[in-house]
Amino acid sequence: MQKKNNFVFIILQIIAWIIFVGLCIESGALLTNFGFSIFKPEMVSHLYQKLDMSDMYNKSWWTFYSMYSFILFISILKAAMFYVVIQLLLKLDLTKPFSMYVANKIMLISYYALSIGIIGHIARQVSKYLMHHNYKVDNLSQFWPDSEAFILMAAVIYVIGSIFKKGVEIQTENDLTV
Repeated sequence: MQKKNNFVFIILQIIAWIIFVGLCIESGALLTNFGFSIFKPEMVSHLYQKLDMSDMYNKSWWTFYSMYSFILFISILKAAMFYVVIQLLLKLDLTKPFSMYVANKIMLISYYALSIGIIGHIARQVSKYLMHHNYKVDNLSQFWPDSEAFILMAAVIYVIGSIFKKGVEIQTENDLTV
């Protein structure tokens, strides 16, 4: 049973690293796209996902920067969340899983998930508002995550983190009584 758990754990670490690298590449590409869209807009059609928001920039630079900020915040938060997952997977000891480090990392993951959910929800609502004011925002919907799913995931992970914190307390009491 121990070998099977270690194998599954190694596979999870590899998957987490692949997702993290993918999210970092996406964040970097979006940052590059942002820079080109400001300084050399004619190159945007050759870049990542051809995210051309020049019409929005021409109408209102404030709207352009706020929508791009939403895109970048969500992308960077996802990468940061998976970095914390990798840290957790690297330090997690399956023989004694209840540690304050693990509990804190699980709570941090829940905070990241909640932040992604809230920012995604706000971005989606702002996008709907802009659509009613004749802005072309239909190409941005791919960047807004399913905010309700992230908020629900944050709640579930928070409960798991709370259980781990209680487990740390119980484990500490048991270590002191023995």
